[in-house]
Formats: sequence, structure tokens, C-alpha cells
Amino acid sequence: MATKIISKKPKPSAKKQSGNFMSKVSPFLFKAFLWFLGISIFFVVLFKFVPVPFTPLMVIRVIENKSAGKENYFSHDWEPIENISVNLQKAVIASEDGTFLVHNGFDFRAMQKAYKSNERGRRIKGGSTISQQTAKNVFLWQGRSYLRKGLEAYFTVLIELIWGKERIMEVYLNSIEMGNGIYGAQAAAEHWYRKNASDLTPEQAAGIAAILPNPRKYSATSSSSYINNRKSKIVRIMRHIGKIKY
Repeated sequence: MATKIISKKPKPSAKKQSGNFMSKVSPFLFKAFLWFLGISIFFVVLFKFVPVPFTPLMVIRVIENKSAGKENYFSHDWEPIENISVNLQKAVIASEDGTFLVHNGFDFRAMQKAYKSNERGRRIKGGSTISQQTAKNVFLWQGRSYLRKGLEAYFTVLIELIWGKERIMEVYLNSIEMGNGIYGAQAAAEHWYRKNASDLTPEQAAGIAAILPNPRKYSATSSSSYINNRKSKIVRIMRHIGKIKY
């Protein structure tokens, strides 16, 4: 009786299977990376010329209020930088980023100082520049993950290269949260002082800048002693800034 021999093909090794998988995934990842680059650069270029209509934080606040059953209040009026008092520009530089006019997007000394301060104390202090805050507010979500920080650095480099300092300041002052449901300099000036952003005095500008660390908690008028002390400090620093040249 003849014996039938059946030959079996050897199974591909795990290493070969992994190689096949990567050969299929790599082109997809590369295409996704190119799409991300293209889309991100497109929006950065677009917002160099077009007002930013809303930010991710604005959307998040609306969702938070709706989920909590709270009334949604939203005020956001875009104004070109020439309609925003230079006092407010000086105030946010004094309070948020003293080297804004000279750095390339990052203040590594401030970041190192913040890291050491956080290591020693309980209060978390950030070392983010105005450029970093603008990149985060316009293009990203809130949070402290390494992914978000990496993307923040990427967009910070882009806006420094494509926008320049004046546009970064303009977008920053029109987009950041300056009260509960209050976004941008014009809305803040009307809400806190019943006037236009172009007419803010140094003390009023300092009042708005003083609450930026937590604008939903603090008040720019009828302020606590903590905010009043911050106002006084900001006004003192503003006197030494001089003329702003972008």
C-alpha cells in the first residue's frame, strides 16, 4: 500500500508577520502625518489673515455649562490690535510673559523656574509664554498630557514663524478667557468697565491681566486683596516696558 506524503508549508515566523504588518501600517502613518502637516499649516496660514471665530475652549465651556444645567453666557467680539489699548498689551506682557517681545516662542528660564517652584511647593505654576498659550487656545484642547504639550510646541513654532509677534498678540487678546463666558479684550472691557478696549487705562488693563490665571474665579472689579496686589505689581512693571515695537 502506497503512503501518501502531504507536505505542509511552514508558518511564517512572528518576526516576518510583524514585518508584513509594519509594511502595511507605515504607508498609512506616513500619509496621516502628511495630512496633519498640510491641514495644520493651512489653518495657521488662514488665521494669519482671518479672525479666529471660536476656540476649542469656548466649545468646551458651552458643553460643560450645558451638562451642569447652567445658563450659557457667551461674549466674543473680535477687534484688530490697533483698536486694543496698548495698556492691555503691556499688562499681559507684564503679567504673563515678560520676554514676549524677544523670545522665539519659549522662555526656557521661566520654564525651569516654574519646574523648580512646583517641585518645592503645592501651587502649580506654569512657564508658558503668550505664544504657547495662543497656540494651545486656538488649536488644541486643555490638559497636561505629553501629546498635547508636544503639539503645543509644534504650533508655537509655526505661529512664531508664520504669524509674527504682532499677530500672536492680536489673536491672544481676542481669544483668551477673561471672565465667565467672556472672551477677548473688547468683551472684557465692556463686561468689566463698560467701555471699549481702546479706552482702557493702565489700572483697568492691569485689572483684566491680573485675573487671567483663573478668570472664572477672580473679578477684575471689586477685587480681592490678592488681585489688588497683583494689579499694583502689574502696573509697576508696565511703567518699565516702554514703547512696544513688534
